[in-house]
Amino acid sequence: MTDSIGATTAGSSSRCTARFAWFAMTLALAGTLGSLALSWGLGLKACPLCFYQRTFVMAAFAILGVGLFVERTRPGLICLLSVPMAWAGLGVAAFHEYLVLTNVLECPQALLGIGTAPAQSLAMFIVLAAATSLGACCGRRESPRQGTSTLVGAAILGAIMAVACVKSSPPLPAAPKQPYDSALDICRRPFVEAKD
Repeated sequence: MTDSIGATTAGSSSRCTARFAWFAMTLALAGTLGSLALSWGLGLKACPLCFYQRTFVMAAFAILGVGLFVERTRPGLICLLSVPMAWAGLGVAAFHEYLVLTNVLECPQALLGIGTAPAQSLAMFIVLAAATSLGACCGRRESPRQGTSTLVGAAILGAIMAVACVKSSPPLPAAPKQPYDSALDICRRPFVEAKD
């Protein structure tokens, strides 16, 4: 009787973990396609911070997609492997949105005109980081080394990668002294009229 209850619990836990993994993969695919749509569809240019975020979401999609195709029996482990990418992207997106909110950068409108591109990226990475982390947590019994400390370590690795990307990003150009003569098609320093 105990074995059947344990098997039922393990089976429902595995299904829950698989749902997180498939949801995270779908979300990473949507983030990848959305990022490319901004460039190809709307003709926007990606700044260095945008490129970092694009790289992290594409890496998360690749890990989740290949992992779920090759090894469907351990979705928690696949989520765990994508946790550093999700958290690194989240860190870069949060910093990027901070620059927008503090008027250091101005960025183009995002898809469907809903907020800016960094704001949409931040929202997507918040959900992606949550989904991969929850999937990894739910599947922590899939491997002897896959515990809470491993999940925390993976998230910290992602945070370190985010800091490294932000610190190694090229410096922002100086603020313009006159209004731009081109449309806002890349994240850039805003023109601020000097007060007399």
